[in-house]
Amino acid sequence: MSQFFQIHPENPQARLVKQAVEIIRGGGVVVYPTDSSYALGCAIGDKNAVERIRRLRQLDDKHNFTLVCRDLSQIGLFAKVDTASFRLLKNHTPGPYTFILNATREVPRMLLHPKRRTIGIRIPSHPIALALLEQLGEPLMSVSLIMPGDELPMSDPYEMRQILEHHVDLIIDGGFGGLEASTVVNLADDSPEVLRVGCGDPTPFEDL
Repeated sequence: MSQFFQIHPENPQARLVKQAVEIIRGGGVVVYPTDSSYALGCAIGDKNAVERIRRLRQLDDKHNFTLVCRDLSQIGLFAKVDTASFRLLKNHTPGPYTFILNATREVPRMLLHPKRRTIGIRIPSHPIALALLEQLGEPLMSVSLIMPGDELPMSDPYEMRQILEHHVDLIIDGGFGGLEASTVVNLADDSPEVLRVGCGDPTPFEDL
């Protein structure tokens, strides 16, 4: 049975944030809100938790997992960022974008695309997500909360509780979530390519 925390979406309660991070550090899988939609998250190097998320979402080994980071300074440890990519990241983060970048050796192999060795990178602007990342001190391994067979992310925390209470360790209720996942932009190749249009405006990347 999962725990259910109601955390204020603008002024997250420090006590609940600390408890949530303890669950993550203890190997837990958590549902938490971002500035696009709700996401599933776990500790970056926890193989068991990653596999639980993979089974829950029915993801194959070619799915690009995402590291949700606190700020730009965290990205350089996990992704290779050239000058042009850094400029794009600086201009469009924090925000509802996921950027696909070539990964460094710091990224666990289980999170990488098997052939391309790429990883998704996000910096959200949601206060709850940022509070979790600040307390955790490292990125969260994350995927959007889109259940198998669905096209849209789950948005109602009480519905999440009904469906997921035996599959995750914590559901954070930060109010109703968005109905679109983040916009995904590939920066791993020579020119940016929009791979998925979500709630982030794709226009700035289409003419580059």
